[in-house]
Amino acid sequence: MVAIGGARGSFRRRGTPPVVSAASADVADEARVLDEAIPDLDWRAFAPGTERSSFDAPSGALARVALGPVDGPRVVLVPGATGSKEDFVLMMPLFAAAGYRVESYDLAGQYESWAAGPWNLDPARTSYDERLFLDDLLAVLDDGAPRAHVLGYSFAATLAELALLVRPDRFASLTLLSAPPEPGQAFRGVKRIGPISGLTSPRQGAALMLWGIRNNLNRVPPRRLAFVRERFALTRRESVDDIIALMMQTPDVRTELLASPVPKLVAVGEHDLWPRELHERFAREIGARFTVYPTGHSPCETAPHQLVRDMTALFDETGVTP
Repeated sequence: MVAIGGARGSFRRRGTPPVVSAASADVADEARVLDEAIPDLDWRAFAPGTERSSFDAPSGALARVALGPVDGPRVVLVPGATGSKEDFVLMMPLFAAAGYRVESYDLAGQYESWAAGPWNLDPARTSYDERLFLDDLLAVLDDGAPRAHVLGYSFAATLAELALLVRPDRFASLTLLSAPPEPGQAFRGVKRIGPISGLTSPRQGAALMLWGIRNNLNRVPPRRLAFVRERFALTRRESVDDIIALMMQTPDVRTELLASPVPKLVAVGEHDLWPRELHERFAREIGARFTVYPTGHSPCETAPHQLVRDMTALFDETGVTP
């Protein structure tokens, strides 16, 4: 089991939310040292004691995992497009060790939730639309402790934002990991390909993204790449196409998020798809704390100790702690 180390970060309670940049620290803290020592591992192997279940959501059966004391404060980690609960394999035992009940699930159409989809709705629909994913998330949040610390990763960050506005009573805090930082056509600000992203259809955009992942343009370790390719064998292509279409119409809820009293954190890698300055501006616009790690689009995989450290610091402000 990977251990979490280092002191919890500190955030101001009033005024402009500060920037806490792990990437620019003069001295690497213990959490960063532990992250840099993560080996190439089996991403299918959850920590001992992890509970697997199937949750009956509006769109169908969702594969779910949970770890930690049943009566511990709840943490819900939501993966994004082409992702799965396994993206949080390294974070879950850290939260559990700190006394939290942490859980995650595969989005409809993704990996082991491949059988969930719009045909299961009543009445049936033809696509994986925003309401499908949102209703599934709300159902998950309703199936547990009244208030949860919620993390939305990439596309799921938008879902988490919407869920907060619909059901603020279900949120103790909100962490937006590698979230689309601009509304509308979210890909327009992506490094290098942003200017041409508006010329592609959602299916073409999805094809380009899948090609890049399969061909390891992000240069992930061999065992991680093997798992990602294995995951694609189950993930429904139409669910990916529909998610990309939704990201091309990202809703603008910045004003509403700024008005929300729920503590918020925007966490990104220094080498994310979108430039740091867009993420930092987004954090200011919604009144969120902002952290940067010396990694790419997936700090949950490559900087789990630092991310959990900063999230638990945010949790301390809410009083919903072990």
